[in-house]
Amino acid sequence: MKQFLVFSFLGLFVAAGARAARDERAEAVSHVESCEAILQEFMSDPATTIPAPVWQQARAIMIVNQFKAGFLFGIKDGYAVIMVKQADGHWSVPVLLAASEASIGLQLGAKSVETIYVITDDHTPRLLFNQRFSAGVDAKAVAGPSGAGVEKDNGVIAKAPLLVYTKATGLFAGATLKAGYVVRNDVANFALYNTTETLPELLYSNWFAAPSEVLPLMHYLQRLAP
Repeated sequence: MKQFLVFSFLGLFVAAGARAARDERAEAVSHVESCEAILQEFMSDPATTIPAPVWQQARAIMIVNQFKAGFLFGIKDGYAVIMVKQADGHWSVPVLLAASEASIGLQLGAKSVETIYVITDDHTPRLLFNQRFSAGVDAKAVAGPSGAGVEKDNGVIAKAPLLVYTKATGLFAGATLKAGYVVRNDVANFALYNTTETLPELLYSNWFAAPSEVLPLMHYLQRLAP
């Protein structure tokens, strides 16, 4: 009887662990798919579309999806993916990041914020290897040109390591003191890719096959920035 109970508890424990792993991977897949949808929405809207001259300079892309809510103390939480253009001209797999922001001050409301960062140098993505990354602090981020405005902003494209495209929905008001960042999310990537490789290896290596769920985003980005 004792042995039966022990094996029953072990079976339940293993089953619970497997279910948790499946749930964690499903969430990671949904984040990648959401980021693909964000990129497609940006590209289909003339107000936010990223023009071809910007894609020609792109060395990496970061797609961020966040939700901000607060009353006096605000929290912006979310997720992101980053992809880099490898030496052979192909784009890496999307690597998951965590996105967060805390703010203090008079504020009220809630809104979702979607942001695309087009990175035009090889150094900036490597800032994520060992630290949090804040676009406003760690890189010289500027608003990216879109549509007809791209011709007069060619100098911006050439000089800025980080071009920012963003849109928000909902209402949020207040003057705040805030600190926002993205940070590597190794746990989510372990679940998504079934590997113990971390962000640097996932971004800059090509020795493993990408799972089918991330291929649509990879193929779409390859068409935008071959």
